[in-house]
Amino acid sequence: MSLKDQLSQLVYSTDQGRIEPEQQQEIIPESDGFIKIRRETKGRKGKGVTCLSGFGLTESELKALSKEMKKLCGVGGSVKDYVIEIQGDQRDKLESWLKQKSYKTKRIGG
Repeated sequence: MSLKDQLSQLVYSTDQGRIEPEQQQEIIPESDGFIKIRRETKGRKGKGVTCLSGFGLTESELKALSKEMKKLCGVGGSVKDYVIEIQGDQRDKLESWLKQKSYKTKRIGG
């Protein structure tokens, strides 16, 4: 291997400053037109949460929608991996609210 090959990949240079990693584009999961509503307790020490998925929105849009849902229900929640998690069993309330916002919903599980 020649010296030129060894030096071909620049790691750091004081001449140019810090090398910034390239920004990756956000990959949004596609929606099939239905919002899936389910209740989960796995990994939460028996505490239940209502999970909503299938929106097909960006992370920032999901956070804004999640904020409205948390205000409606008066509970906490979060957005993880394009899934909105709302504390407690809020399926009935959220399903009627989403239908008012003209979303199609499906209940998953029992």
